[in-house]
Amino acid sequence: MIAFLDYASQRYYAGQPIISDDEFDKLAEAHNYERVGTPSVRDGVPHAFSMYSLQKCYVGEKPVILNGDVEETPKLDGAAVAVTYINGRYVLGLTRGDGKRGQDITEKVRHLVPETIDRTELVQITGEVVAPKTIPNARNYAAGALNLKDIEEVKSRDLTFIAYGVQPMIKKTWLEEMGWLETQSFFDISSYGFQLKQGWVTKEFPTDGKVFRLNDNAAFEAAGYTSKHPRGAYALKERQEGVVTVLKDVVWQVSRSGIIAPVGILEPILIGEATIKRATLHNYKYICDLNLEVGCKVEVIRSGEIIPRIVRRVLDDEKENP
Repeated sequence: MIAFLDYASQRYYAGQPIISDDEFDKLAEAHNYERVGTPSVRDGVPHAFSMYSLQKCYVGEKPVILNGDVEETPKLDGAAVAVTYINGRYVLGLTRGDGKRGQDITEKVRHLVPETIDRTELVQITGEVVAPKTIPNARNYAAGALNLKDIEEVKSRDLTFIAYGVQPMIKKTWLEEMGWLETQSFFDISSYGFQLKQGWVTKEFPTDGKVFRLNDNAAFEAAGYTSKHPRGAYALKERQEGVVTVLKDVVWQVSRSGIIAPVGILEPILIGEATIKRATLHNYKYICDLNLEVGCKVEVIRSGEIIPRIVRRVLDDEKENP
């Protein structure tokens, strides 16, 4: 399973996720998996400030309690990036990587961010490179662009950098920092301005939930951090709903790397705009853990909106999807 999570992490940072964030988080927690990213990422360039991920909470579950004035914004669904300025000049762009080191994408995102800012100290600005939601698989389109070798091809893609954090914190509140970012031309004021709460982000770009953050920066820092997440913010998401069908058969296939893995043959179903007839089952233990057998009903999702995956057995007395 650790090898699988390594592979899933590698595919995620290549812009080709094989499982959803929800599934990855569950597996990582169950198997005490701490590594994020790939070896090539972990050996990359250090971030000036760690890029923490957000703790995830799901609709219907016990909410995370934040004590203080809380701001709510859409959770962007793209590729997390940090850009660094020294003496007011743009010097470095990095992917999130494992949160401590990332891949050098300085030239790939240079055209997306201002060349200069009005601060003289070292400043790291974090944000998301996103593509319009009108583009199919917009998240993969954005993340994949950062892995392209041809910089001119990267520039040709329809990408936007939306900043949402400044380190070290330079204002009393997060909203004041967002206002400062706007004055530094991190947002196209003529088209958008900083109006996350007014919904332009949701309208233009893909999102996968909401972010809740303490507005007061002193309170945010006082809340502290875990090894992975800040305690002063969290992401609220909805669990992905699957479609119920019948598991008709299980076949075994050899991957390009020589690994033999089971694949479920399904009664054809429509998920999104795709007809699904097969779904990954990973290994024999996964089949046993889900108590699967030929002829049973199963729930299927498209992990990362691409890879079909059986997530559970559906009991006969459960109500099926319409």
